[in-house]
Amino acid sequence: MVKPVIFLVDDEPQVLNAIQRDLRQHFRSDYRLMRSTSGLEALDSLRQLKERNDPVALFLVDQRMPQMTGTDFLIEAQKLYPDARKVLLTAYADTEAAITSINTIGLNHYLTKPWDPPELKLYPVLDDLLSDWWQTVPPPYDGIRVAGTLWSPASHTTKDFLARNRIPYLWQDIETNSEARLLVEATLKSRPEEAGAAMRLPVVYLPDGEVLIQPDVRTLAEKVGLQTQATQPFYDLIVVGAGPSGLGAAVYGASEGLRTLMIDKLSTGGQAGTSSRIENYLGFPSGISGADLAERATIQARRLGAEILTAQEVVGVRVDDPYRYVTLSDGQELGCKALIIATGVTVRRLGAPGEDALIGAGVYYGAALTEAANYQDKPVFVVGGANSAGQGAMFFSRYASQVTMLVRGVSLEASMSQYLIDQIAATPNIDVWNYSAVEEIHGIQHLESLTIRNSATGEVKNVPASALFLFIGAVPHTEMVHGVVEVNSAGFVIVGSDLMLEGKRPKGWRPQRDPFLLETSVPGIFAAGDVRQNAVRRVASAVGEGAIAVSLVHQYLKTV
Repeated sequence: MVKPVIFLVDDEPQVLNAIQRDLRQHFRSDYRLMRSTSGLEALDSLRQLKERNDPVALFLVDQRMPQMTGTDFLIEAQKLYPDARKVLLTAYADTEAAITSINTIGLNHYLTKPWDPPELKLYPVLDDLLSDWWQTVPPPYDGIRVAGTLWSPASHTTKDFLARNRIPYLWQDIETNSEARLLVEATLKSRPEEAGAAMRLPVVYLPDGEVLIQPDVRTLAEKVGLQTQATQPFYDLIVVGAGPSGLGAAVYGASEGLRTLMIDKLSTGGQAGTSSRIENYLGFPSGISGADLAERATIQARRLGAEILTAQEVVGVRVDDPYRYVTLSDGQELGCKALIIATGVTVRRLGAPGEDALIGAGVYYGAALTEAANYQDKPVFVVGGANSAGQGAMFFSRYASQVTMLVRGVSLEASMSQYLIDQIAATPNIDVWNYSAVEEIHGIQHLESLTIRNSATGEVKNVPASALFLFIGAVPHTEMVHGVVEVNSAGFVIVGSDLMLEGKRPKGWRPQRDPFLLETSVPGIFAAGDVRQNAVRRVASAVGEGAIAVSLVHQYLKTV
């Protein structure tokens, strides 16, 4: 923790020098001394301290100053630092003003000039006030702070990105935290480019004092220390996607001596990384959170030598035999000997009226674990009947007053593991509505209610809802390889024996062999995990496929 500040304000330089000299002798080992000859100037400095979240323990301020009296200064200063102790320096004639300040702003003490000797008239008073400050004020959070509103989609994007990358941060809702709101307003006001514009949120305060206003994911990644640029132009193996299959490939590729680069547009872990609890993963009898599993695998991959690029999207793939190349969204091109596509899938859009306007403002795709605590004692709905929906419902039930699962089918048995079905049945604040689907989403600035239809009875009803979490099927991330490798009508990559039609190899296939198990229609490009056709959608199988794909890469490299 940085040393707390004792802030001195006096328009007479000689007095200011004298008080600073005396305080330095007694407090310099435990506090920083800051000074100003102007109340307005001091307020500017305070705003900068607040942006860095530096603590201020005490104000020692002269009452008689031009432009702004000491009392007027303290009225403004306590908006930024309400817990700092407040002391006025007064002349004998200012006693009445000091007493008024005690009643109006909670002045802690006033000292008359001169204060000699300080050992009797200054230090004991300040020691007592500072001791009280230490006992009543918690130490300030010295990490990343994100200030915004619950209903701001951009705020949700920022929080979700930091959470998925396991980067700690402090969330400050300016609608419920007046101190945070004042800081945000002061921050935006101090930047000419923001003048006259609508309030842009979130505002991200970094520990070094830098401030980001509604940052994009790429900028945020760079500022928090994630790697966004490759160190080399060419690798033995490039893995696109950092979910379980991508992480499995990165770990085995790096451990087996391949110069390995893994690229993901958001974070490591993929959808599995957002799971609140994975209870059927081998070797973890008590279960493991998706975030913990992703963190362990990420550390392991890096330790073994894999490079990991975050907030970089692969937008294109090209082949120039014997090499394969990926093009990033910033235009950079990277080459490799072999390529593994492990981009996984994303949740399918619901397509209900009213949905688009409320995404990130009560409507969320996937687990959105960062938002769960914001819906304490409120009703939430989960759409979907597979394991991811069940895991989400169990997690949200810790916070919500009621979790209602909307399932299109007759029951959960067809698509969910039995252990989850049993847990849901034993959780009193989870209801399962079968044959149910969302017809319309209602709300102005945030989600307010849902129109739900029962397909078995035809009943339509409108129900209040604070949040809607969607887990409704999968859409593959294969845009970058369309036109390069064969995909099915749904966009999933076709691999291995599925490429063989009537015993014939894929069109344009040159090697004198059949495609390997996870190899696409282009030799040297492989697909692993949920992105491929007929994948088994389990974390363990995805990790295994990533490892298998690396062994097939070795076989491929022996043939070129």
